Amino acid sequence: MIGNDIIDLRLARIESNWRRKGFLDKIFTENEQLLIQNSINQDIMVWNLWSRKEASYKIYNRETGIRSFNPIQFECFGVDLKMGWVNFKNEQYFTKTQISKHFIHTISVLKKSDLKKIKILKKSTEITKENNIPFYFNEKLNSLFPISKSHHGNFEKIICLNNS
Repeated sequence: MIGNDIIDLRLARIESNWRRKGFLDKIFTENEQLLIQNSINQDIMVWNLWSRKEASYKIYNRETGIRSFNPIQFECFGVDLKMGWVNFKNEQYFTKTQISKHFIHTISVLKKSDLKKIKILKKSTEITKENNIPFYFNEKLNSLFPISKSHHGNFEKIICLNNS
């Protein structure tokens, strides 16, 4: 399973006031709040953590069908590295995050080795749906593979596990 999340940093600055009273307490654990407070760039750290939580939630949602996101229950670790992990209940999700001056993009997987198998799809036309769930059809293997699509502002990423 895979999940991904992308954040348009320009739009996030306009739309979200994460500094408002009580916001951090609803979204981030005490350890994560310390990471934010001690960060050189607090805005980037907030969206870095959020992106990891959201990408991991997308896996959980797809596996269970449960559409209830309580971000404080997803706790991020290893965020000082590009690769880290998120714990939720008894599950661990491995994450890889790209931070640029324009966006933050996180990929989340259940098996760490799958981080090396990610294929970024160029366009939505490569997607097909079965039972209203999006998949990538690999012609070589004549198989469907789950995808994860994320968009925010001017950015979109569509990924799948490249098993070819």
